[in-house]
Amino acid sequence: MAFAGLKKKINKANQYVTEKMGGAEGTKLDMDFMEMERKTDVTVELVEELQLRTKEFLQPNPTARAKMAAVKGISKLSGQAKSNTYPQPEGILADCMLTYGKKLGEDGIFACALVEFGESLKQMADVKYSLDDNIKQNFLEPLHHLQTKDLKEVMYHRKKLQGRRLDFDCKRRQKAKDDEIRGAEEKFEESLQAAQMGMFNLLDNDTEPVSQLVVFCEALYDYHSQCADMLKLLQETLQQKREEAENRPKIEFIPKSLNDLNLDDHDKPMHLEVEGEPWEGGRQPSPLSSPVKSPARTPTIQKPPSCQALYDFEPENPGELGFKENDIITLLQRVDENWYEGTVNGRTGYFPQSYVQIVVPLPNTN
Repeated sequence: MAFAGLKKKINKANQYVTEKMGGAEGTKLDMDFMEMERKTDVTVELVEELQLRTKEFLQPNPTARAKMAAVKGISKLSGQAKSNTYPQPEGILADCMLTYGKKLGEDGIFACALVEFGESLKQMADVKYSLDDNIKQNFLEPLHHLQTKDLKEVMYHRKKLQGRRLDFDCKRRQKAKDDEIRGAEEKFEESLQAAQMGMFNLLDNDTEPVSQLVVFCEALYDYHSQCADMLKLLQETLQQKREEAENRPKIEFIPKSLNDLNLDDHDKPMHLEVEGEPWEGGRQPSPLSSPVKSPARTPTIQKPPSCQALYDFEPENPGELGFKENDIITLLQRVDENWYEGTVNGRTGYFPQSYVQIVVPLPNTN
């Protein structure tokens, strides 16, 4: 049996080479079948590309998309906890505004405006998380199911049809026995019917994919509508803050003098030593006299490029660098616009820029 199977594969391969290299003409299928094949191939490419582009739309950061791809099963992604997802850019900016708004002191108008802006961005980030979950569950999952079930089955029947056609043509070309040719023809016919029905059922069902596009569009409309409402309210609030700042009475500021600071006389520098001889403050040493001895300069110690952690970062993938809030991380290089490579506590790895504040920047290599 094994030898027979191997022989059959060799015959198919020979038939394929004969057609491609020798110019032998294979059995022609009708134009309708070839059109369905063309449309099926386009559908296969479409489903693959549509999933990829949708993920890029949801997460523009390439590293974030890599983390999404590392999670097995799109169905798991739809139920993934918010804390395990990559932080939305609106949320990162919101944390920055809220942190520094509170540090400035909420009694200031600018600080209050920062806090208002940060709160609105946080709400927009929550709406974006809901959009992610909605699209993953109602758009990406059905596409994934179509790719791994229906399309896979259709492509299997097409591949089987190709093999049986090659076997049928090979037996006819070699003038095999009538029963062998008849058996190959029956299998060829069986695969032809299965491939045609599979492609027809796939291409004839437009209702389901169009419904999924409707769901996608509705999710986007709902997301942008909510964001527009939030931004409209925020705009009105910030406008009020600006008017409040403009109408606030101006306070005349008079800088204090040394006398206002009540400095004691003995705190003022009275004597300097020139070549071992004191001279009284207020008198400058003569240019002809010996110069004042200047203390030896302490060599400047150049600090290495570094940053300070704003939050805890737990690594999720090999090669990432974990750290705690306020850790000082030595910068080694900038990987891209979102990630650095650095060292802390003897460990080296990659970490996102949004989790740190640069203390000493990397030298400009441009």
